[in-house]
Amino acid sequence: MKGNFETIINDTKPVVVDFHALWCGPCKVQSPILKELAAELGDRVKVIKIDVDQNNALASQYQIQSVPTLIIFKAGKPVWRHSGVVSKGDLYRVLMQNL
Repeated sequence: MKGNFETIINDTKPVVVDFHALWCGPCKVQSPILKELAAELGDRVKVIKIDVDQNNALASQYQIQSVPTLIIFKAGKPVWRHSGVVSKGDLYRVLMQNL
């Protein structure tokens, strides 16, 4: 996943990375919010999910202490980070600032 992950986050459009876990209740709340936002914004933004239990090295590299943690990357650089559930409106505002 590491090489592919680096390629994905190096995109010129914002990439929302959802660090999550299958057993995480708040992650199950965040997931439909991300799906709605991805559908509304289409190809202006990319949303990917990283299961921290399956990708320990990436979780460690980005110092993921709790899930869900969302990180927005643009051109390979993290431009925003938040742990816990983020509302659709708040996430939309952050993405609009980074388009």
